[in-house]
Amino acid sequence: MDNIYAGRAGAVIFVGVAQFFIFLLVATSVYPNYSVHGNFISDLGVGATAIIFDPSIVILGILLIIGGYYIKKAVNDRALAIMVVLAGIGSSGVGVFNEHFGLIHALFALVAFVFANASAILSARVTTGHMRVFSVVLGVLGFIALALYISNTYLSLGVGGMERMIVYPTIAWGMGFSGYLLGRSQGL
Repeated sequence: MDNIYAGRAGAVIFVGVAQFFIFLLVATSVYPNYSVHGNFISDLGVGATAIIFDPSIVILGILLIIGGYYIKKAVNDRALAIMVVLAGIGSSGVGVFNEHFGLIHALFALVAFVFANASAILSARVTTGHMRVFSVVLGVLGFIALALYISNTYLSLGVGGMERMIVYPTIAWGMGFSGYLLGRSQGL
């Protein structure tokens, strides 16, 4: 592992994921009558909270794309780097093409969901110990939630809760994986 590039990958992924999670919570808090159970996450990308949500998810996407480049340099795993870049493209697309764009928005969201969870699973190839196990578990959990979501099986979570079961594992993975990379680095 190239420690300098690992540190850079860890730093940009951490900033991207952390700021997105914080602004997701802020947007959820200020959106009038927002329901985690009944509203889609992307409902935050229209109306009064679009100024919070859309730039945040675009920034997440851009930083994931940069992180994918640094991952390739750090661990020379082309497949993982491509998955992270594609997750970034999907994330940015969600912010650029909000819900008003219909199918194109849904396709970018699907790209983000699939490739973020695939990134988590593939990162097990370059991690060790507990992080290897956590990566696979979180990616599989996200894929199970995605399958349930696509089949309109929301359990008692509602559409918004089930969508979060796709996204939250990838946020947890992104925070953990970026910390893992930062821990392997010798600085920026």
